[in-house]
Amino acid sequence: MAAAVEGLASAAPANVSGLKILVSGASIAGPALALWLARYGASVTVVEKAPTLRAGVHVTFAGTAPRTFDLVVGADGIHSNVRRLAFGPGHVRFLGHYYALADLDIDGEGVTYNEPGRMVAVGGPKAQTFFVFASPELSYDRYDADQQKKLLIDAYRGGGWRIPEILAKVPPSPDFYLDSISRVHIDDYAKGRVVLLGDAAYGNTLGGFGTGLAVVGAYVLAGELHRAGNDHLAAFRRYTELMRGYAKVNKNGNAGAFLAPRTKRGIRMRNLVFRRAALFGAMMWLTDRFATSIDLPEY
Repeated sequence: MAAAVEGLASAAPANVSGLKILVSGASIAGPALALWLARYGASVTVVEKAPTLRAGVHVTFAGTAPRTFDLVVGADGIHSNVRRLAFGPGHVRFLGHYYALADLDIDGEGVTYNEPGRMVAVGGPKAQTFFVFASPELSYDRYDADQQKKLLIDAYRGGGWRIPEILAKVPPSPDFYLDSISRVHIDDYAKGRVVLLGDAAYGNTLGGFGTGLAVVGAYVLAGELHRAGNDHLAAFRRYTELMRGYAKVNKNGNAGAFLAPRTKRGIRMRNLVFRRAALFGAMMWLTDRFATSIDLPEY
């Protein structure tokens, strides 16, 4: 399904006016970029799935006629199809943990339980039930929710606390998502007329920086295109230079090891961080420092 975002130009200078830009991915980075580009006068089309991307920017869709775009933005997540087609396979490194989000209607508010290599939280702000577990890399169909639910149940089988009760509610859950905690390794975010944004470029380590990186990246990419006019190569180069250093905040993190330590000692040490105000304060200071380590240009 394509959602056209056209004709929304503001009174701002329109250096990208008339450019036709395809944004693949409608989570956070894609719509944020579309908003900025539309304000600068570009004609933007956002799609959630673009099954085939041929040479250049001639795009074939599943349910409509092919179209040609001036630029293509891959904002389609860590398993980016745009990245695979434009940059080749690979570029994703598994970090040893998986996470799952589910709405299971479990009683409880803000409670987290750990066993070595497994964590489950209920009543959290991100999802009603949140799982993180250590595992070897798994092979599964990312579009088969039933298969993913079985993987989760197997990973938590034999667990204590309320885990048996929670697992019993997983199979009928209508709202379920499972993915790996992984990191994207790519030297350049652009190739020709294709550029990567959000998790497609920076990865998803579940460290709390993904949304910020997506929004900042969208602002910088749109601003550099606006500033460079028709010179998209210069815009992409400047965008990559600005974001590569900032995105290191995601490159050095792995929330899986923190949320679901593999040993009892690891759990005790993690809990100590929360109990000691000085340690927790130092962790939050460091997190804030990383999160604000970019000087954003005024476009």
